[in-house]
Amino acid sequence: MKYLVMVQGAQADYDAMNGKASAHSPAWSEQDLKTMFAHMNAINDDLAESGELVDAQGLVEPGRTRFVSVDDEGRPVVTDGPYGETKEVLAGYWVVDCESLERVTEIAARAASCPQPAGAPEYPVVIRQIDERGGADLLADLG
Repeated sequence: MKYLVMVQGAQADYDAMNGKASAHSPAWSEQDLKTMFAHMNAINDDLAESGELVDAQGLVEPGRTRFVSVDDEGRPVVTDGPYGETKEVLAGYWVVDCESLERVTEIAARAASCPQPAGAPEYPVVIRQIDERGGADLLADLG
């Protein structure tokens, strides 16, 4: 079964990783960043070695986000970031192909234990199973 394992963050976290402390998070040192990246890379390496890794990516800060919607006449409406009203966003993810929910939970727990500076906010790591049914199968299940 395939799962999406999502790590969350906020613009303030990205700012902190760039050395700008806030009430939300202390500034990260270069060593803090190296430790965090070593932890995440070790997870990636282990998942690649076990054959469970499908994809893994970190995402740029929310301030570089773009929302695209459609107005009442069907025309695209594009809004660029940053977004003050957005608190937590997807910061990175893994797509893994595991045998069970228990196994992907082990992976998520390892990601959640990522080292960070004291006082940095902690977010849950979110697991979502990927629906691998095709569109016709999904419609048949609904009907």
